[in-house]
Amino acid sequence: MLPEVEAWLDRRTSRAQDWDAGVLAENKQGQRITVVLPARNESATVGTIVTRIRTALCEQVPLVDEIVVIDSRSTDNTAEVAARAGATVYHQDAIRPDLPPGEGKGEALWKSLFVATGDILVFVDADLLSFTPDYVTGLLGPLITDPDVAYVKACYDRPLKGTPGQTYNGGRVTELVARPLLNQYWPQLAGFVQPLSGEYAGRADVLRRMPFVSHYGVELGLLVDLLESEGLDALAQVDLGVREHTNQTTPDLGVMAAQIQHTARSRLLRSGRLVETAGAATTLVQYVRSEAVDGAYVPYARETAITERPPADSLAEPVLI
Repeated sequence: MLPEVEAWLDRRTSRAQDWDAGVLAENKQGQRITVVLPARNESATVGTIVTRIRTALCEQVPLVDEIVVIDSRSTDNTAEVAARAGATVYHQDAIRPDLPPGEGKGEALWKSLFVATGDILVFVDADLLSFTPDYVTGLLGPLITDPDVAYVKACYDRPLKGTPGQTYNGGRVTELVARPLLNQYWPQLAGFVQPLSGEYAGRADVLRRMPFVSHYGVELGLLVDLLESEGLDALAQVDLGVREHTNQTTPDLGVMAAQIQHTARSRLLRSGRLVETAGAATTLVQYVRSEAVDGAYVPYARETAITERPPADSLAEPVLI
């Protein structure tokens, strides 16, 4: 590990319990705070998360000013559940309808930049089973108390369901793909314990200057871009303890891994560290054993291409007719 990263790890890592909601509310100095939850078919969990934020951080302590849920084409009643719990709900495709529609989690996060009114934005995944309001206060702590911090990333243990005591088994793509990539090409980011965590917070004006990658490349893309734009010392992380959510299947993680690799490749090409000789294939071939063909393996293809939205601040306001 680079000496500067060792120093950063000690200086810029805190714990959720270090930050008291009441103290942060007293010190927010007029800044508006918005919590954003991107959600696709998360009716089982989104209402509980919104209710806990509203109760603890809006009603009991006036820390959070706005809770926004971006409904990413849910086919269940995610939007209704979130609205009943007290969130302001926006349907992804209803935001900036003048632009061609995009896909994936990164699109929902990017669209939130056009409707969230906060000076500080806190992003929380809507499928969390272990959510507590400390997630929000922990992420806000460094931003409210230190004007030099622009972005805060969560870290935590990620147990895999059915494997008690296996602390890190839930972060399979992190350990097998993201961490090796970062250590090889962006060693300044080696201090991030959970570089792919879906919980993070940042200053809205900084985030609106960043491009957003679609799908599951968004977290790695933001981390690399913010390092290049703001510098390592403007980034921080906070230990939230344990994160439990709905674990994905191994084939789905393969798609995620490919999207992260495409994101890393795009950043290496942009910086001139990788020279394009031929375009990378975006089709991932996976296999399933099929009883319909005597138990033989049958290939099936999945698309892993990513797209990229430009910085929100670079777009003109839509013309109203």
